[in-house]
Amino acid sequence: MIRIRLCSPVDASLIADMSRQTFYETFASENSAANMDKFMHSQFNREALIKEVSAKGNFFFLAYDENRAIGYVRMRESRNPQGLENKDAIEIARIYAVTGSIGKGVGSALMQTCIGLAKEKNKEVIWLGVWEKNHRAIEFYKRWGFKKFGTHVFMLGDDAQTDWLMKMELIKN
Repeated sequence: MIRIRLCSPVDASLIADMSRQTFYETFASENSAANMDKFMHSQFNREALIKEVSAKGNFFFLAYDENRAIGYVRMRESRNPQGLENKDAIEIARIYAVTGSIGKGVGSALMQTCIGLAKEKNKEVIWLGVWEKNHRAIEFYKRWGFKKFGTHVFMLGDDAQTDWLMKMELIKN
């Protein structure tokens, strides 16, 4: 049974380590070692990730199978991208499961938590960015009702990659 809990600054090291591990496992095979190393050292370093946990507007949740952390999500209240300017929205900035737990309901449990938080905060929209080549994730988001509404550039090292911006409407006007 998957258990989800809200994180506190005490969890920052665990989240930083899991963030780096899951990101690398997910994207290293599709990107050059040089770009992965540059990104992991400059933008996705452990110290920066630890600071995110207590930063204003961030919400982290950890997923557990018994006592083992198997996934996490980072949601944040931030400036909306083009196309959502007038919406009360919240972003799913990251949602990952560790290798070996993918396909076992971790993502679904975390997504239910995201929707619950968004509704609790009376948000109209949940949005996220996903690499256009991450087909598994795109299909997962589509199953949850997310629809593409734009794109933006994500720099992975020196590689400008295209992310799809996807949204789920929570309140119909």
